[in-house]
Amino acid sequence: MADMEPPTSLRSVPPEGAVSALGRPGVADLDDLKAQAKKLNAKATQAKMDLHDLSEELPTNWEQILEIAQRAHDAHAALMAVRQQLAAATPA
Repeated sequence: MADMEPPTSLRSVPPEGAVSALGRPGVADLDDLKAQAKKLNAKATQAKMDLHDLSEELPTNWEQILEIAQRAHDAHAALMAVRQQLAAATPA
């Protein structure tokens, strides 16, 4: 059983972090990163707006400060990580 090959669908998926022969992510990878950055930018912007709206309503809903601030922090951290990957993957 150890000699069995994985299904074709799994063999065709490149490993995470795979790079082209030139040592850079391929065009499809760049497009995926750009799409991911766009989605994360929208999430981060919405989280920022939610935090801003909460601040204007204070002291109402003060119990939600940590939850909403954490969501905003996580969204912006994810966005910055993808932007760094995109910058590293973009040819100079």
